[in-house]
Amino acid sequence: MLKAGIVGLPNVGKSTLFNALTRSRKAEAANYPFCTIDPNVGVVVVPDERAYVLKAIAKTNVVVPAAIEFVDIAGLVAGASKGEGLGNQFLATIREVDAIVQVVRCFVDNDIIHTMGGVDPIRDIEVITTELVLADLDAVTKRIEKNQKKARSGDKEALLELSLIERLMPHLNSGKTANTLPDATDDEKAMLKLFQLLTAKPVLFACNVAESDLANAEANPFVQKVAEFVRTHHDAAYVPISAKIESELIDLPPDEAKAFLKDLGVDDSGVSALIKGTYDLLGLQTYFTAGEKEVRCWTIKKGWKAPQAAGVIHTDFEKGFIKAEIVSYADLTHLGSVAAARDAGKYRLEGKEYVFADGDVALFRFNT
Repeated sequence: MLKAGIVGLPNVGKSTLFNALTRSRKAEAANYPFCTIDPNVGVVVVPDERAYVLKAIAKTNVVVPAAIEFVDIAGLVAGASKGEGLGNQFLATIREVDAIVQVVRCFVDNDIIHTMGGVDPIRDIEVITTELVLADLDAVTKRIEKNQKKARSGDKEALLELSLIERLMPHLNSGKTANTLPDATDDEKAMLKLFQLLTAKPVLFACNVAESDLANAEANPFVQKVAEFVRTHHDAAYVPISAKIESELIDLPPDEAKAFLKDLGVDDSGVSALIKGTYDLLGLQTYFTAGEKEVRCWTIKKGWKAPQAAGVIHTDFEKGFIKAEIVSYADLTHLGSVAAARDAGKYRLEGKEYVFADGDVALFRFNT
């Protein structure tokens, strides 16, 4: 299962958000720096209303949703790349995740300490970016030392690495992240992943706003600054959330939680959008199987072909793949049944080269 790491400065709401995402109180959330020391890990259900529409069509009572893993990582401070605060632990943990959700404080509350002395989300983003870039520069320097001898002997892989590093070093030295390296080819992007660079990981920014701002979060001046900054400097998306509101909903039944949000003028605290955004950030999509036993959401990487998609159900499905019976979610729900989809010519057989689309409803034919 792919992991997303929740990062940010101390006291920006990381652990509160983690508890909201996981519908738990696993992470201690308190008003002092380094409340989180050991990383907390939780599996989070990906909201997908399509599964419940298919449930009615399939006439089943069981829905098995998709899920991803979130890791609540210790707060980072300036100097983390040199071991300040819990820097070494922070950097080691973040290397293990596949994507980053950076929580940015976009609310003023004099009762909650800000370790930098005041609320300034752009400064906070730059502090974290700087520490990650410095850690990457150290890692890249070590790779240069490792590859120079190989390159002198004509090793092609070492020469390719050094060529990429020659472009990457000045980019990092200017304070920019590896995932914004201009004109990087697909092969170079794959090489950057092998380097295990922190700033090569995809990132989504979670703007943590006050309860009173959620209904009109886009008007929050802090959110507006973050939106413009991450678009121009990180080529990244952002999601306004209210971790405080969601933490208050953890213990409420679903109906009461909806009523609570409605009283605040919103349908959601932003957590659902954040989970869906993270799922997309990880390069994931969903296909479905639907029958009388259950409707199940299967998680695959974007661009996967039919045998790979079959393999997430069982390795035998991939090894013995023959054909995939496919109907799109849109066609199936529009027509109301598999039989009607067949009659309308929307139910089709696809072979090994078929690239699965998000929302496909599938049945596999295979040899054991």
